[in-house]
Formats: sequence, structure tokens, C-alpha cells
Amino acid sequence: MKPTSPLPSHHKHCDDLFADAETAARDRRWTDAKGLFVRFQAEMLAHFATEEEVLFPAFEGATGMTGGPTQMMRFEHAQMKDLLADMASAIADGDGERYAGAGETLLVLMQQHNLKEENILYPMCDRALGGRDLALEQALRSRADSACRN
Repeated sequence: MKPTSPLPSHHKHCDDLFADAETAARDRRWTDAKGLFVRFQAEMLAHFATEEEVLFPAFEGATGMTGGPTQMMRFEHAQMKDLLADMASAIADGDGERYAGAGETLLVLMQQHNLKEENILYPMCDRALGGRDLALEQALRSRADSACRN
């Protein structure tokens, strides 16, 4: 099994949660939208944390590359975290227009980011970390569960 194998399916899971929250917000079902958004945000933050705290350090340790692709992914994670915060504020205020605007920007950024990870970074990680079990799936699950409880 490739070390990064659970990550592309987690991207898809996050995309599905995003779409559900977006639909509820568009329909002005704010109670549903808030609950769905909280779940989406928790999954995204769990994904970022798992990459930044488990995958990226393992890759950097194996390759010695610290200023390359992982640095760019961390930068993009920070951008997406800012958009998630904007969306959380907008949804709390019931501001559909602001939520949709930040959501549209986030969607484009997520799509581009995921393509880079799945087509460039993850294959690099799999080659560098071949055969290692990084327990990424368990890390994602425990981080998301923890974030949803808070």
C-alpha cells in the first residue's frame, strides 16, 4: 500500500461535505448549513494537520527537501484556513452572499491544490517513503473526530 493512499479519497469526502454545506446555505437552511459546514471545516483542518504534522515531515526527512513542494502546500493550506474562517463567520451571520463568495474562492483553490497534491506531491511522497505505514487514515479519523467534538 502507498503511504498516501487514503488522502485522495479524503479529498473527495471533503468535496462532498463542501457541496452539501453549500447547497444548504444556498437554500438558506442555516441550521443545516451551519452543522454541515462545521463538519466540512473539521475534516479540512484534520486533513491539513495530518499532512503538515505526519506526511510532510516524513517526506522532508526522507528527501532533505524543506523549501519545495511541502512549503507551497503549507502556504496554500494557510490560504484555505483563512477562507474557512471567513466562511464560518459568514455562516454564523447568515450572510449567504459573503459565504458564497468565500466558498467560490475556496472551491477553486481546493481543486487546484488537490490536483497538485494528487498528481505531483503524493507520487513524490510515495516514492520517497515507499513501504512505510504512516497511519494517515487513522490520523485523519482521530483528528476529524476530535475537531467535531470541540
